[in-house]
Amino acid sequence: MPHTIVTDVCEGIADCVSACPVACIHEGESKNVKGTDWYWIDFDTCIDCGICIQVCPVEGAILPEERPELQKMS
Repeated sequence: MPHTIVTDVCEGIADCVSACPVACIHEGESKNVKGTDWYWIDFDTCIDCGICIQVCPVEGAILPEERPELQKMS
């Protein structure tokens, strides 16, 4: 099951982008409710490796489950 970046928790640090082995993490088009940049995971490409969770310094920004209602896609 793919992981989810919680749009309104993400702070745009983007350590996950360079760490992802399948390049499934993409930048959002605007700011989130916190006023920061944010990223999203392409559920169709994600291989559920968990590296993004390991490198993300923001607690609760990435969940180990598919929760599309918490993640904007663009």
